[in-house]
This record gives sequence, structure tokens and C-alpha cells, in this order.
Amino acid sequence: MSSSPQLKALGEFFRARRGEISPDAIPAHVVSAAGRRRVAGLRREEVAQLAAVSVDYYTRVEQGRLAPSDQVFATLCRTFALSSEQRAYAEDLLNHARGYVMTVPGREAAHDRLQLLLDQLTELPALVLGPRMDVLAWNGPAATLITDFARLPVTERNYVSITFTTPEMRDLYEDWSSVARTCVGILRREAAENPDDPELAGLVGRLSIASDDFRRWWAEHRVAEQDFGAKVMLHPTAGRMRLNWDSFSYAGAARQQLILWSAEAGSPDSHALATLVSASRGALEA
Repeated sequence: MSSSPQLKALGEFFRARRGEISPDAIPAHVVSAAGRRRVAGLRREEVAQLAAVSVDYYTRVEQGRLAPSDQVFATLCRTFALSSEQRAYAEDLLNHARGYVMTVPGREAAHDRLQLLLDQLTELPALVLGPRMDVLAWNGPAATLITDFARLPVTERNYVSITFTTPEMRDLYEDWSSVARTCVGILRREAAENPDDPELAGLVGRLSIASDDFRRWWAEHRVAEQDFGAKVMLHPTAGRMRLNWDSFSYAGAARQQLILWSAEAGSPDSHALATLVSASRGALEA
């Protein structure tokens, strides 16, 4: 099999994970004692021994010149202690390198049923995300919470892009770096599912130029998938509030997700959220 972008990405992913494995985590007889260690993680020959392949075989895998067999792939996943998300990402890269191709969607419009839900959700911030975390639709509270999406050109309505290129976003999230790194991980996961998506490639290219943080974190080859969580937000009007967020998929639009923010009933956070919702109504009436 000739080299491909997916094989190269898989090799880079394995190389990044190799650098994270401590020699203390593998059997002592595998660790090479010769010479000073020039890498923080494992050496290639150590990984090759653990995978029961030659050093040349593993080197070609890491250089993107060889697709590992299923057995070697499984062994490497165990060696690198990959999470389920990381393994799924690596499998997508390997499957695409073997010739499995998916249809790449362009920018979509929010499904009519999801738009209907948004129109009726007036007490909670809500938006619809599509492929590449494109922002497809939103309600008033979401615009007040995040940003006025309507002021952005359609091509710039992307949550990852907004997170990295809008200065106010760094102030909005108490732990901005965690949010931003998760965004990168989600994009990295999608790049494995849709390696031929030109819009995704363009987005990664633009953000790599615009943000040193994005470029550094993209090179780490970390992946992420999140369906729910909680974030502390520092809103200029509503103040500090801890909001839960949940993601819902709709069977009629498999690649679109409805995102809702909420707060525990009766908590100070719910009162802050009510202040935000009230501010969004005022903006609409102005």
C-alpha cells in the first residue's frame, strides 16, 4: 500500500503517543539500557519489541509508509494505552488508508425540526452545530451568552474558529484552554472520519496560521468526543455561572447536534442564567 495522508497522520499519532509512555510503565527487560535516552517516552525499538515486529516494520508504520496489520494495530493500541476515543480515531485513519471512503458534506442548513425546537426554546441558550462544529442556527439566549452570530459572515460561523479568534471568548470561559483544546480534539476526530473534507482542511489551515495555541495543540494529535459536561462562564452581564451543557442528536440529521445550556434549579447559577435570558429579550426588543 502506497503512502497516503491518512497513513502519515496515523504514524504521527503513534509517534506522539510513544512520546507519552514512560519507560517505567513497560517490563524492565524491554527497556534499553544502552546510552542516554534522548526521548521522554519509549524508543522505536522498544515499541517494536512490545508489538513483536521488527524495528524496520514499526519505523515504516510511524513514518506513514506501511499500514499495520490488524494484529499489530491492536497490539500498538494496547501498548499506547489508547482510550476508546483515541482507538476509534486511529481505526478511522487506518480504514481510510485501506480505501474506505465516506461522502464529505459541505456546509449544511439546520434541519427544519431542529429549527422549530430552537424557536420554542426561549428560557435556555441553545444552538445547532453541524460538521466541523459549524454554527447552523441559534436562539437569542445563545447569542447573548456566546456572541452575536448574525454579525458574522456565514463562512465564519464556526465554534472552533470563534473560540480561537474572538478575544472575548478567552474571557468568557474560566478555563478557556480546556475548552479550546477540546475543540481541537473534536476537529482532529472529525479529520479522521472525513479526511477529504476541503472545508475542514481549510479551517485547520486558517486556524494554524491565526493561532499559535491551535497549531501547537493540533500537532499533539489528541482526540475528543463530548456529549455533556459543565463549564464555568464569566459573562459580562450575568456574571460568573456554572452551566451544564448537553448535546442531543436527531435521527433525521445525523451530523447535526442540538446544544443546550442549563443550570441547577434554584441555584445562584440559575438566577444568573435568568438574568442572561432577560438581557437577550431586551436586546430583541431594542
